Amino acid sequence: PAPVKPPDGGWGWIVLFGCFIITGFSYAFPKAVSVYFKELMKDFHVGYSDTAWISSIMLAMLYGTGPVCSIMVNQFGCRPVMLIGGLLASAGMILASFTTNIIELYLTAGVLTGLGMALNFQPSLIMLGTYFDKRRPLANGLAAAGSPVFLSALSPLGQVLLEKFGWRGGFLIMGGLLLNCCTCGAVMRPLDMGMKRKMEKTQDKYEAKEMLPIGGKSEEGISTTDGTKKAKKAKKKPKKGKKLLDFSIFSNRGFIIYTISKFILVLGLFVPPILLVNYAKDTGVPDTEAAFLLSIIGFIDIFARPACGMVAGLKWVRPHVSYLFSFSMLFNGLTDICSARASNYTGLVIFCVFFGISYGMVGALQFEVLMAIVGSQKFSSAIGLVLLIEAFAVLIGPPSAGRLVDALKNYEVIFYLAGSEVALSALFLATATYCCLSRRKKEP
Repeated sequence: PAPVKPPDGGWGWIVLFGCFIITGFSYAFPKAVSVYFKELMKDFHVGYSDTAWISSIMLAMLYGTGPVCSIMVNQFGCRPVMLIGGLLASAGMILASFTTNIIELYLTAGVLTGLGMALNFQPSLIMLGTYFDKRRPLANGLAAAGSPVFLSALSPLGQVLLEKFGWRGGFLIMGGLLLNCCTCGAVMRPLDMGMKRKMEKTQDKYEAKEMLPIGGKSEEGISTTDGTKKAKKAKKKPKKGKKLLDFSIFSNRGFIIYTISKFILVLGLFVPPILLVNYAKDTGVPDTEAAFLLSIIGFIDIFARPACGMVAGLKWVRPHVSYLFSFSMLFNGLTDICSARASNYTGLVIFCVFFGISYGMVGALQFEVLMAIVGSQKFSSAIGLVLLIEAFAVLIGPPSAGRLVDALKNYEVIFYLAGSEVALSALFLATATYCCLSRRKKEP
């Protein structure tokens, strides 16, 4: 059967809300868990770097298991994979509340919960791509806003749970909250179901016509029912096996350009927000005011993502969305470079405002550009492979920046380095898109 046209609304808004919640959990949860680190250090007699591995393992699972998620989605569909993912994520945190050493925490809260969130995150984006076409940039922007909204909610909630119930009670309740991922998975109704219902309705009409003795019309009804029977028989023929992971996307120049630029981008994108609080403390800013800087980024980010999605959806912008994406990366990189010399709190606040805008733009556009390049049919394989490649950059970027800070005792160099990496990725994407893709389209 011909592929179903995306409805761009209707049940799609429910799918968008589910994607908003899952994006929020996937990106915010690994950061929100850091609230419990001090208590874990006391109970298990370990250092900060040991507890930080919990968040790192979660993120590594989220990015590194991309191809596994793609294979499962292509084999079983989005809804079953998301339901299993929600149960795994919840089970990981519930089991973590009964652990007795840090290794058990790595396996439960790190590996199990991280895998569960990965099995939710990727299929939710695939479903969003199938339900939206014309309004897809706006839908991606609204879904991406889940990350800052949940980060601003989960961190204070974690602190309250820690004070009232301790870290074990907090983990148990967080595990219960993650069961909402199963609800989000349940609403991800495949579009094919709508097609089957339409076919059934038309078949009922034909059967009704056949029962009515109206001469020629009854004959038409019989012929149409015969046609539907033949079509059913034809459908029963054995289908060709689905590709579990479609590597043919590597023949797409646009996909290769996007993957390389995204790898360079991730090397420097997450470094400034990770080092910002320590950088502010070293310049003499009090602890509470230093922590508030991240709240400023999150607050600006909430509004920047949907706004950027609306701009990307404009008729004259959408065909050139990859250039808008490269502009947002360049804006982010230049913000990092300009802020390297910020020596007072006012300068850091200004940096946070501009960083929040540019970071939100990057977050809103990253998956929209990939969908535009590969299309909705190959998106499930493309996102899995891209996330796997990004996993290496995530493991290289922030840790190497931390080592440079320890060696040089200078944050300026790190901000210059991170900013130049992000700006380089922007220039590479824009130049390669113009030279390799735009010129090929112009050629007869």
